[in-house]
Amino acid sequence: MMATSYNAKDEDGHITVSGPGGGTLRSKKPENTAFKQQRLPAWQPILTAGTVMPAFFIIGLIFIPIGIGLYVTSNNIKEFEVDYTGVDMSSPCFNCSQNYSWNSSRPCTCTIPFYLEQPYEGNVYMYYGLSNFYQNHRRYVKSRDDSQLHGDMESLLNPSKECEPYATTRDNTPIAPCGAIANSMFNDTLELFYNDPNGTKVLVPLANTGIAWFTDKYVKFKNPGGDGANLTAVFQGTTKPVNWLKPVYELDKNASNNGFINEDFIVWMRTAALPTFRKLYRTIKDAKVIPTLPRGNYTLEVVYNYPVRSFEGRKRMILSTISWMGGKNPFLGIAYITVGSVCFFLGVVLLIIHHKCGSRNNSADISN
Repeated sequence: MMATSYNAKDEDGHITVSGPGGGTLRSKKPENTAFKQQRLPAWQPILTAGTVMPAFFIIGLIFIPIGIGLYVTSNNIKEFEVDYTGVDMSSPCFNCSQNYSWNSSRPCTCTIPFYLEQPYEGNVYMYYGLSNFYQNHRRYVKSRDDSQLHGDMESLLNPSKECEPYATTRDNTPIAPCGAIANSMFNDTLELFYNDPNGTKVLVPLANTGIAWFTDKYVKFKNPGGDGANLTAVFQGTTKPVNWLKPVYELDKNASNNGFINEDFIVWMRTAALPTFRKLYRTIKDAKVIPTLPRGNYTLEVVYNYPVRSFEGRKRMILSTISWMGGKNPFLGIAYITVGSVCFFLGVVLLIIHHKCGSRNNSADISN
């Protein structure tokens, strides 16, 4: 039997093993330092009525005004929503919703009139919204090839297996862009017209650039072959996604907004966390008229390309202004008001309890 001997060394934590094959081995004992032996100086607050109650009152007095300011700012943002799913028979888009399918070669157009009761000033943003669409599904989120989207030629011709079954066609032709996210890209066309009181129909100018994140546009997404490349030649040997009507190099006539760097495509590829979401579609900036969208009658013309009946979804168009805090979202203001009110209420309760119990304790001390 091998004999061992232990030599305690608090400083280095070594043990000495003697005998056949003996030597010095490192033990599992922590070194004798202030950090590893938990002897560092520490501070623990003593919670007393004199410290807790002021903290609750201060939090309440700070959070409640901030919450009111956020809530009022959010409510001042103007927003208008039009549902054009076409579920009801009275809807102008009912026929389009009943007859259209993914591979339809005939575009279906419908027109929805609406009225803006108040003018929209400054920059106005148009969003498209989808409901009951689960972009957060695990397999859906993973169904993309970031190397391909970054312009890698090898990945363009040999897509990642994560894209299956939308990586290649039956004859092994690579799909660009591959994956379920790209395959299900939103492709309705929305146009907005202002019905002037004199009877003319004025097209509202919609900008399709400046809608994607800067890092997505100039870092994450790049066309293969670099800037200025002939995209038709670069994408030779690939094919469009199954549900697309045209290949990726024909998404826009503007070369700086075509291919993988098309901003409509980039916006869609940033998946949503919830099944009901909206994505930026167009911006209305530098309008020649003031306000940007005058009060009055408008017409929304929709080229109905995106079917939602298969998953019982809904489609809508949203017009919105913004503020310094972004779009309309009352949740943050309500959260601040709620937390501040609860803290202030607890401070009042603790003050009452301290006043009653504290006077009793003082009386007992005096009698003793």
